[in-house]
Amino acid sequence: MELTAAEYSLIASTIRTLAMDAVQRANSGHPGMPMGCAEIAAVLWGSIINHDPADPRWVNRDRFVLSAGHGSMLLYAALHLAGYDITLDDIRQFRQLDSKTPGHPEYRHTPGVETTTGPLGQGFANAVGMALAARLLANEFNAAADPIIDHRVYALVSDGDLMEGISAEAASLAGHWGLGNIIFIYDDNGISIEGSTALAFSDDVRRRFEACHWHVQSVDGHDCVQIARAVRAAQAETGRPSLIIAKTAIAKGSPGKEGSEDSHGAPLGADEVKKTKINIGCDPDAEFCVPQAAYDIFARRREELATARRAWDERFSRALRPDERAKWDAFFSRPNIDALRAKLPAFKIGDSIATRSASGSVIESLFAALPNIVGGSADLAPSNKSFAKGHSETGRNAVGRNIHFGIREHAMGAIQNGIAYYGGFIPYSATFFVFMDYMRPPVRIAALAGLQAVYVFTHDSLFVGEDGPTHQPVEHLAAARAIPNLTTIRPADAEETREAWLAAIANTAGPTALALSRQNLPVLPRITPTGAADLHRGAYVIWEAGPDASVLMLASGSEVQLAIEAAEALRERSVSCRVISFPSWELFDRQDDAYRRAIIPTEQKNRVVIEAGRRMGWERYAGDSALYITMEGFGVSAPQNDLAKRFGLTRDSVVERVLGYLAR
Repeated sequence: MELTAAEYSLIASTIRTLAMDAVQRANSGHPGMPMGCAEIAAVLWGSIINHDPADPRWVNRDRFVLSAGHGSMLLYAALHLAGYDITLDDIRQFRQLDSKTPGHPEYRHTPGVETTTGPLGQGFANAVGMALAARLLANEFNAAADPIIDHRVYALVSDGDLMEGISAEAASLAGHWGLGNIIFIYDDNGISIEGSTALAFSDDVRRRFEACHWHVQSVDGHDCVQIARAVRAAQAETGRPSLIIAKTAIAKGSPGKEGSEDSHGAPLGADEVKKTKINIGCDPDAEFCVPQAAYDIFARRREELATARRAWDERFSRALRPDERAKWDAFFSRPNIDALRAKLPAFKIGDSIATRSASGSVIESLFAALPNIVGGSADLAPSNKSFAKGHSETGRNAVGRNIHFGIREHAMGAIQNGIAYYGGFIPYSATFFVFMDYMRPPVRIAALAGLQAVYVFTHDSLFVGEDGPTHQPVEHLAAARAIPNLTTIRPADAEETREAWLAAIANTAGPTALALSRQNLPVLPRITPTGAADLHRGAYVIWEAGPDASVLMLASGSEVQLAIEAAEALRERSVSCRVISFPSWELFDRQDDAYRRAIIPTEQKNRVVIEAGRRMGWERYAGDSALYITMEGFGVSAPQNDLAKRFGLTRDSVVERVLGYLAR
């Protein structure tokens, strides 16, 4: 519904007062952006966005992403007015312990919040991922005459978002892909923390986005009629993403701080809050005041939205045949891992195959078995084996399950998060492990937000070889393991690689990183009847000289083979070893105490860790007195075998070091 100028003004004033009061009470926060964007929010939530407050996860809702997450009170105020489960008491608890209104929006924490934002630029790219996911879902289920997925993705972005390089990466992809279901509004207030953005930012934003194939308009960000007209024009543009440049004044309405960086990240002050309320026509002594007329506007809006939702439910019921409905349900349910295993490749003992290649074979089978798995690489698919042949591709003005991200690791990770936020899909991305550095922010956010995302990190160690130390990720396993709620798995062979993928598919509570080898590795024999399925326990005994082993050898990835070779040689020297394949600390930590003690008996003090990476963190399993055959510096450029000799990662070197360790 379209509102009158007076109604828009009432909503905007209400948002300003809620933002001012919440930040003032918390004595912490960012009042300037919500005050400056109040008219934008009034238009979007009062007239534009199609959603259902009674069902925040309705699949065909419009998504709204507050990429400028520091302005969270804008979103909380809008959601409160719109009818989500956010009360005035919740707003009074802004930024307080265990409140629904944290300092920056958090996914699954606050009803109606679509993304965890705060680090600038992440939400921009998340929204691109959501728009791509919507197109992918529409490709799977929409009939031309009766589409069931036809919503849009809106985002409010800031100067800071556009300064961050990730926005350039994501904007380039959105334009290349022709995502016409994107409508972004740029809060062009010209202010950053240090002062005017002119200190460090002089881009011609219009020409920049036009060069990336976007539809661009400019409006007065405080003129609701202009904003609404521009949004309607953007809705009519279906072949290109849209950007609306809205010129605004930060802290609009504040007599002393409008247009000033002082309003960006600190309360206005009690006196200035009162002056501002007088200036915008509100009671200066009323806190958290919402006029009944504002609630009435949104009550009418909810009736309109409920009617639209009922119409969609009817459309959905008639649009899908029984077989299509079964496919739809499969998209939004967990697969049976045991049944899925039967559809994946098995590998023969003694075969030699790089775990990156084994992963490629698994991906091919997963694409056939799971219609909702999608992903791609940052221009490295031939090397990391992440392309599924015979399936659709995302490219110029086209979307498909194989996604070509180009050389854009940072945007790739955040777009992948957007697909995960969207729901229904299991997204993966692929690059060399060393380039995790370029996408660490979205990996961290995925872990924080509990997103199911799979990272295929190949070329996992020193044994990248001739490319040298710039490409040898000696510290990256430690870095990945340091991220809470990220499950890191480094499989020892092709069989463990299949199980690692199954573990990632089963892990719906957070992301999974697969660290895979460049070099060929033998498929190993195992002493347990469950074989490589023991990977799901994080660590297990893969080889043992006997029940009374005097040395425990802990290894992951390619070093498991090395540990077995060394253990066999040590047996000939009357040293009995137990070799533990240790692909995942996180999976092991989830096991019960009895299992963990059975694998690593506390009474056995002779422990050896072998890994072509930093020892950091292994102390929790092996202790300070263990022998660590690890990498404590960078590698060098050389063939694989020469590197193994240089850094003591050969059978003979390991044997001699273990013997010396036992003789200490």
